[in-house]
Amino acid sequence: MKSFTTFETTADKTQALKASLELINGQLYSVEERIRLQARAFDPAVEGYVAYAIESHGKRLRPALALLSGGATGNICPSHFDLAVVVELIHAATLVHDDILDGADKRRGQPTANAKWGNAISVLLGDCLFAHALKLSTSFPNGEISRRIAHAASDVCSGEIIQTQRRFDLKLSVPDYYKIIEMKTGALFAAACELGALLNEASPEVISALRTFGMRLGTAYQIYDDVVDLAGDEAKAGKTLGSDLRKGKLTLPILHLLQHADDTERQRLSEIILRGDEDAIVALAERAIAAGAVKSAVATGCKMLREARAQLEIVPVNKYRDALANLVTTLEGMIAQFTP
Repeated sequence: MKSFTTFETTADKTQALKASLELINGQLYSVEERIRLQARAFDPAVEGYVAYAIESHGKRLRPALALLSGGATGNICPSHFDLAVVVELIHAATLVHDDILDGADKRRGQPTANAKWGNAISVLLGDCLFAHALKLSTSFPNGEISRRIAHAASDVCSGEIIQTQRRFDLKLSVPDYYKIIEMKTGALFAAACELGALLNEASPEVISALRTFGMRLGTAYQIYDDVVDLAGDEAKAGKTLGSDLRKGKLTLPILHLLQHADDTERQRLSEIILRGDEDAIVALAERAIAAGAVKSAVATGCKMLREARAQLEIVPVNKYRDALANLVTTLEGMIAQFTP
């Protein structure tokens, strides 16, 4: 499969993001320790499952956004660390459930929970993580924080349901796709940014701007992830590519390809998607690259990142706001690599 990937491995992408978060490395280390400690809150018979699910070498973007938004609007206080832990636990819960839905055996090179213990325990494990996160959220003095966290968690789950419901649905529109990814990915990014500012009692305008910033950033990140799945390099990405197509998930590049095809071509492409023949799926991914559908999706992601950056104009100028802007720049570089 043709690839424009310039990052050597998934680890390189993670390092690029971590470099843009160097300002809060110490705080993120503390968050990491707090996340790992959460397993001890469970019964000893359950603790090992929880510890495995939250052990990660991931990017921890959502906690980083909570901290940076706090720093950009005042001081990073203990409540920001609590918020960072809560949003990451919700994210971890969604990953456990995603792996079940997708029948995934590996995540970041390690066996998934469902591969180790089966779907029954994994469903309940994801439920435990959700419930624990919501329980932690009730500790905030401002009840609005826990309400907004619960709302974001509901959006994430609803987005996953709609995406699953619409698999192999050739009537899925681009606006439908945006709605799904705003719910399943954007909502938690938005909550991390919004609540980081709300904890500091920032002005309503700044809180709203950071919420929009998070939504645009999260949506663009999902577009990037969808592009990688289609146009990345399997050896460098460290995972099987084209999995979205095989599972009937119609992402932005494929929607663009279908949208600009004539009736005959659209019918042929639709049959390939529904049939799921392996060689044809690979050819379809290559077609999406050659026809400019991937390039179009990249342009959309970059546009959303520009919109995200624009929201920072009303945020007080300081090193944390600059770090948020640097994060946008890093993601722009990651997604733009797929433009030939």
